[in-house]
Amino acid sequence: MNLESLRHTALSWLQLSPIVLILGFFLVLPIIAIVTVSFWGSTEYSYFPAFIVENYQYLFSSHVTYSVYLKTFMFTFMTWSLTLAIGFTVAYFLAFHVRGLYTQIGLFLLCTVPFWTSNIIRMISWIPFLGRNGIANSSLLELGLIDQPLEWLLFSDFAVVLAFVHLFTLFMIVPIFNTMMRIDHSLMEAARDAGASGFQILTNVVIPLSKPGIMIGSIFVVTLVMGDFITVRFMSGGQSASVGRLISNEIGLLQYPAASASAVVLLATVLIMISIMLRFVDIRKEL
Repeated sequence: MNLESLRHTALSWLQLSPIVLILGFFLVLPIIAIVTVSFWGSTEYSYFPAFIVENYQYLFSSHVTYSVYLKTFMFTFMTWSLTLAIGFTVAYFLAFHVRGLYTQIGLFLLCTVPFWTSNIIRMISWIPFLGRNGIANSSLLELGLIDQPLEWLLFSDFAVVLAFVHLFTLFMIVPIFNTMMRIDHSLMEAARDAGASGFQILTNVVIPLSKPGIMIGSIFVVTLVMGDFITVRFMSGGQSASVGRLISNEIGLLQYPAASASAVVLLATVLIMISIMLRFVDIRKEL
Protein backbone atom coordinates (compact mmCIF):
# COMPACT_ATOMS: atom_id res chain seq x y z
CA MET A 1 0.00 0.00 0.00
CA ASN A 2 1.54 3.28 -1.11
CA LEU A 3 1.53 6.57 0.74
CA GLU A 4 -1.44 7.95 -1.21
CA SER A 5 -3.59 4.94 -0.31
CA LEU A 6 -2.62 5.23 3.37
CA ARG A 7 -3.49 8.90 3.33
CA HIS A 8 -6.86 8.18 1.70
CA THR A 9 -7.62 5.44 4.27
CA ALA A 10 -6.64 7.66 7.19
CA LEU A 11 -8.81 10.48 5.84
CA SER A 12 -11.78 8.11 5.49
CA TRP A 13 -11.44 6.91 9.09
CA LEU A 14 -11.06 10.50 10.24
CA GLN A 15 -14.32 11.42 8.54
CA LEU A 16 -16.06 8.43 10.11
CA SER A 17 -14.63 9.01 13.59
CA PRO A 18 -17.36 11.43 14.84
CA ILE A 19 -20.24 9.04 14.12
CA VAL A 20 -18.20 6.05 15.35
CA LEU A 21 -17.49 7.82 18.64
CA ILE A 22 -21.11 8.87 19.07
CA LEU A 23 -22.50 5.41 18.33
CA GLY A 24 -19.82 3.78 20.46
CA PHE A 25 -20.52 5.97 23.48
CA PHE A 26 -24.31 6.16 23.29
CA LEU A 27 -25.13 2.74 21.81
CA VAL A 28 -22.36 0.18 22.14
CA LEU A 29 -21.20 1.04 25.67
CA PRO A 30 -24.74 0.99 27.17
CA ILE A 31 -25.41 -2.39 25.56
CA ILE A 32 -22.14 -3.76 26.93
CA ALA A 33 -23.04 -2.42 30.38
CA ILE A 34 -26.51 -4.01 30.25
CA VAL A 35 -25.10 -7.38 29.16
CA THR A 36 -22.48 -7.21 31.93
CA VAL A 37 -24.97 -6.35 34.67
CA SER A 38 -27.29 -9.14 33.50
CA PHE A 39 -24.77 -11.65 34.88
CA TRP A 40 -24.48 -9.94 38.27
CA GLY A 41 -26.00 -11.28 41.44
CA SER A 42 -28.59 -9.54 43.58
CA THR A 43 -30.39 -9.68 46.91
CA GLU A 44 -33.58 -8.02 48.04
CA TYR A 45 -31.74 -4.82 48.86
CA SER A 46 -28.61 -4.72 46.70
CA TYR A 47 -26.75 -6.17 43.75
CA PHE A 48 -23.10 -7.12 43.37
CA PRO A 49 -20.64 -7.93 40.56
CA ALA A 50 -20.45 -11.60 39.70
CA PHE A 51 -20.71 -13.96 36.77
CA ILE A 52 -23.82 -16.09 37.26
CA VAL A 53 -26.61 -17.20 34.96
CA GLU A 54 -29.35 -17.34 37.58
CA ASN A 55 -31.09 -14.31 36.12
CA TYR A 56 -31.46 -16.02 32.77
CA GLN A 57 -32.38 -19.35 34.36
CA TYR A 58 -35.19 -17.72 36.31
CA LEU A 59 -36.31 -15.81 33.23
CA PHE A 60 -36.61 -18.88 31.01
CA SER A 61 -38.08 -21.11 33.71
CA SER A 62 -40.86 -18.72 34.73
CA HIS A 63 -44.31 -19.18 33.24
CA VAL A 64 -44.86 -15.46 33.74
CA THR A 65 -42.16 -14.70 31.19
CA TYR A 66 -43.82 -16.74 28.46
CA SER A 67 -47.27 -15.32 29.18
CA VAL A 68 -45.90 -11.77 29.11
CA TYR A 69 -44.09 -12.38 25.83
CA LEU A 70 -47.22 -13.95 24.37
CA LYS A 71 -49.23 -10.88 25.34
CA THR A 72 -46.55 -8.59 23.91
CA PHE A 73 -46.50 -10.53 20.63
CA MET A 74 -50.29 -10.24 20.49
CA PHE A 75 -50.13 -6.46 20.95
CA THR A 76 -47.36 -6.26 18.34
CA PHE A 77 -49.16 -8.35 15.73
CA MET A 78 -52.51 -6.55 16.13
CA THR A 79 -50.87 -3.12 16.07
CA TRP A 80 -48.73 -4.04 13.06
CA SER A 81 -51.74 -5.37 11.13
CA LEU A 82 -53.90 -2.32 11.79
CA THR A 83 -51.16 0.24 11.20
CA LEU A 84 -50.18 -1.52 7.96
CA ALA A 85 -53.77 -1.49 6.69
CA ILE A 86 -54.31 2.15 7.64
CA GLY A 87 -50.84 3.30 6.61
CA PHE A 88 -50.95 1.59 3.22
CA THR A 89 -54.42 2.97 2.49
CA VAL A 90 -53.49 6.53 3.44
CA ALA A 91 -50.19 6.39 1.55
CA TYR A 92 -51.89 4.93 -1.54
CA PHE A 93 -54.49 7.69 -1.50
CA LEU A 94 -51.89 10.43 -1.13
CA ALA A 95 -49.56 9.01 -3.77
CA PHE A 96 -52.02 8.02 -6.52
CA HIS A 97 -55.31 9.83 -5.95
CA VAL A 98 -54.11 13.30 -4.91
CA ARG A 99 -52.76 15.01 -8.01
CA GLY A 100 -51.41 18.33 -6.82
CA LEU A 101 -48.00 18.30 -5.14
CA TYR A 102 -48.97 21.04 -2.67
CA THR A 103 -52.17 19.19 -1.83
CA GLN A 104 -50.15 16.03 -1.18
CA ILE A 105 -47.77 17.93 1.09
CA GLY A 106 -50.67 19.61 2.91
CA LEU A 107 -52.52 16.35 3.54
CA PHE A 108 -49.31 14.65 4.57
CA LEU A 109 -48.57 17.42 7.07
CA LEU A 110 -52.11 17.02 8.35
CA CYS A 111 -51.20 13.44 9.31
CA THR A 112 -48.40 14.81 11.48
CA VAL A 113 -50.65 17.13 13.52
CA PRO A 114 -51.04 14.61 16.40
CA PHE A 115 -47.25 14.56 16.74
CA TRP A 116 -47.29 18.21 17.73
CA THR A 117 -48.09 17.01 21.27
CA SER A 118 -46.36 14.38 23.39
CA ASN A 119 -47.22 10.69 23.23
CA ILE A 120 -48.46 10.69 26.81
CA ILE A 121 -50.93 13.52 26.18
CA ARG A 122 -52.25 11.84 23.04
CA MET A 123 -52.57 8.56 24.90
CA ILE A 124 -54.30 9.97 27.97
CA SER A 125 -56.73 11.88 25.75
CA TRP A 126 -58.44 8.56 25.02
CA ILE A 127 -59.37 8.04 28.69
CA PRO A 128 -62.22 10.62 28.86
CA PHE A 129 -63.41 9.45 25.44
CA LEU A 130 -63.52 5.73 26.23
CA GLY A 131 -64.49 5.88 29.92
CA ARG A 132 -67.69 4.51 31.39
CA ASN A 133 -69.23 7.98 31.29
CA GLY A 134 -67.13 9.12 28.36
CA ILE A 135 -68.10 10.50 24.99
CA ALA A 136 -68.23 7.11 23.24
CA ASN A 137 -70.53 5.44 25.77
CA SER A 138 -72.72 8.53 26.13
CA SER A 139 -73.17 8.76 22.36
CA LEU A 140 -74.02 5.07 22.02
CA LEU A 141 -76.53 5.31 24.87
CA GLU A 142 -78.21 8.35 23.37
CA LEU A 143 -78.48 6.61 19.99
CA GLY A 144 -80.02 3.59 21.67
CA LEU A 145 -77.39 1.21 20.36
CA ILE A 146 -76.53 -0.07 23.83
CA ASP A 147 -78.48 -0.38 27.10
CA GLN A 148 -75.56 0.11 29.44
CA PRO A 149 -72.00 1.48 29.18
CA LEU A 150 -69.43 -0.79 27.55
CA GLU A 151 -66.82 -1.71 30.14
CA TRP A 152 -64.27 -3.06 27.65
CA LEU A 153 -63.67 0.24 25.88
CA LEU A 154 -61.23 1.44 28.53
CA PHE A 155 -58.64 -0.34 30.68
CA SER A 156 -58.55 -3.33 28.37
CA ASP A 157 -56.49 -4.87 25.59
CA PHE A 158 -58.73 -3.04 23.12
CA ALA A 159 -57.71 0.31 24.63
CA VAL A 160 -54.03 -0.66 24.52
CA VAL A 161 -54.15 -1.61 20.83
CA LEU A 162 -56.19 1.49 19.99
CA ALA A 163 -53.60 3.73 21.66
CA PHE A 164 -50.75 1.92 19.90
CA VAL A 165 -52.40 2.37 16.51
CA HIS A 166 -53.01 6.04 17.23
CA LEU A 167 -49.42 6.59 18.33
CA PHE A 168 -47.55 4.63 15.69
CA THR A 169 -49.57 4.72 12.45
CA LEU A 170 -47.55 7.65 11.12
CA PHE A 171 -44.39 5.53 11.35
CA MET A 172 -46.03 3.23 8.79
CA ILE A 173 -47.44 5.97 6.56
CA VAL A 174 -44.19 7.88 6.03
CA PRO A 175 -41.94 5.12 4.57
CA ILE A 176 -44.74 3.60 2.48
CA PHE A 177 -45.68 7.00 1.07
CA ASN A 178 -42.02 7.73 0.34
CA THR A 179 -41.71 4.45 -1.56
CA MET A 180 -44.93 4.90 -3.51
CA MET A 181 -43.90 8.37 -4.63
CA ARG A 182 -40.95 6.74 -6.42
CA ILE A 183 -43.12 4.33 -8.41
CA ASP A 184 -43.21 5.26 -12.08
CA HIS A 185 -46.85 5.88 -13.00
CA SER A 186 -46.11 4.66 -16.52
CA LEU A 187 -45.83 1.12 -15.10
CA MET A 188 -49.40 1.33 -13.85
CA GLU A 189 -50.56 2.78 -17.16
CA ALA A 190 -48.83 -0.04 -19.04
CA ALA A 191 -50.49 -2.64 -16.81
CA ARG A 192 -53.86 -0.96 -17.33
CA ASP A 193 -53.34 -0.89 -21.11
CA ALA A 194 -52.49 -4.59 -20.99
CA GLY A 195 -55.92 -5.27 -19.50
CA ALA A 196 -55.01 -5.56 -15.83
CA SER A 197 -57.74 -4.71 -13.35
CA GLY A 198 -57.27 -2.27 -10.49
CA PHE A 199 -56.81 -5.15 -8.05
CA GLN A 200 -54.22 -6.80 -10.30
CA ILE A 201 -52.30 -3.53 -10.60
CA LEU A 202 -52.37 -3.23 -6.82
CA THR A 203 -51.14 -6.77 -6.15
CA ASN A 204 -48.67 -7.11 -9.02
CA VAL A 205 -47.25 -3.59 -9.32
CA VAL A 206 -47.91 -1.37 -6.33
CA ILE A 207 -47.44 -3.81 -3.44
CA PRO A 208 -44.23 -5.44 -4.78
CA LEU A 209 -42.66 -2.03 -5.43
CA SER A 210 -43.79 -0.80 -2.00
CA LYS A 211 -42.18 -3.65 -0.06
CA PRO A 212 -39.12 -1.65 1.09
CA GLY A 213 -41.35 1.01 2.64
CA ILE A 214 -43.59 -1.62 4.19
CA MET A 215 -40.58 -3.31 5.77
CA ILE A 216 -39.16 -0.06 7.12
CA GLY A 217 -42.52 0.89 8.61
CA SER A 218 -42.92 -2.60 10.06
CA ILE A 219 -39.51 -2.38 11.72
CA PHE A 220 -40.45 0.95 13.29
CA VAL A 221 -43.81 -0.29 14.58
CA VAL A 222 -42.54 -3.65 15.85
CA THR A 223 -39.61 -2.18 17.76
CA LEU A 224 -41.73 0.60 19.28
CA VAL A 225 -44.49 -1.75 20.45
CA MET A 226 -42.10 -4.41 21.76
CA GLY A 227 -40.24 -1.89 23.90
CA ASP A 228 -43.24 0.13 25.10
CA PHE A 229 -44.34 0.02 28.72
CA ILE A 230 -46.13 3.27 29.53
CA THR A 231 -49.01 2.73 27.08
CA VAL A 232 -49.76 -0.74 28.42
CA ARG A 233 -49.65 0.54 31.97
CA PHE A 234 -52.09 3.44 31.49
CA MET A 235 -54.47 2.07 28.89
CA SER A 236 -54.90 -1.36 30.47
CA GLY A 237 -55.38 0.05 33.95
CA GLY A 238 -52.75 -2.35 35.23
CA GLN A 239 -54.65 -5.40 33.95
CA SER A 240 -52.25 -6.30 31.14
CA ALA A 241 -48.51 -6.72 31.03
CA SER A 242 -45.78 -6.42 28.44
CA VAL A 243 -42.06 -7.11 28.37
CA GLY A 244 -41.30 -3.41 28.66
CA ARG A 245 -43.52 -3.10 31.70
CA LEU A 246 -41.90 -6.18 33.25
CA ILE A 247 -38.49 -4.52 32.89
CA SER A 248 -39.88 -1.27 34.30
CA ASN A 249 -41.24 -3.08 37.36
CA GLU A 250 -37.92 -4.81 37.97
CA ILE A 251 -36.11 -1.46 37.77
CA GLY A 252 -38.61 -0.01 40.23
CA LEU A 253 -37.78 -2.83 42.62
CA LEU A 254 -34.05 -2.13 42.14
CA GLN A 255 -33.56 -5.56 40.57
CA TYR A 256 -31.14 -4.26 37.98
CA PRO A 257 -29.50 -7.62 37.11
CA ALA A 258 -32.91 -9.20 36.46
CA ALA A 259 -34.01 -6.16 34.46
CA SER A 260 -30.79 -6.28 32.44
CA ALA A 261 -31.31 -9.97 31.64
CA SER A 262 -34.87 -9.23 30.52
CA ALA A 263 -33.58 -6.35 28.38
CA VAL A 264 -30.96 -8.58 26.73
CA VAL A 265 -33.56 -11.22 25.89
CA LEU A 266 -35.92 -8.55 24.56
CA LEU A 267 -33.15 -7.06 22.42
CA ALA A 268 -32.28 -10.48 21.02
CA THR A 269 -35.95 -11.18 20.29
CA VAL A 270 -36.41 -7.89 18.44
CA LEU A 271 -33.22 -8.43 16.44
CA ILE A 272 -34.42 -11.88 15.40
CA MET A 273 -37.77 -10.46 14.32
CA ILE A 274 -36.06 -7.71 12.31
CA SER A 275 -33.66 -10.17 10.68
CA ILE A 276 -36.62 -12.31 9.60
CA MET A 277 -38.36 -9.28 8.06
CA LEU A 278 -35.19 -8.21 6.26
CA ARG A 279 -35.00 -11.57 4.50
CA PHE A 280 -38.08 -10.66 2.47
CA VAL A 281 -36.73 -7.43 0.99
CA ASP A 282 -33.50 -5.46 0.57
CA ILE A 283 -34.23 -2.13 2.23
CA ARG A 284 -30.79 -0.81 1.25
CA LYS A 285 -32.38 0.17 -2.06
CA GLU A 286 -34.76 2.40 -0.12
CA LEU A 287 -32.07 3.91 2.07
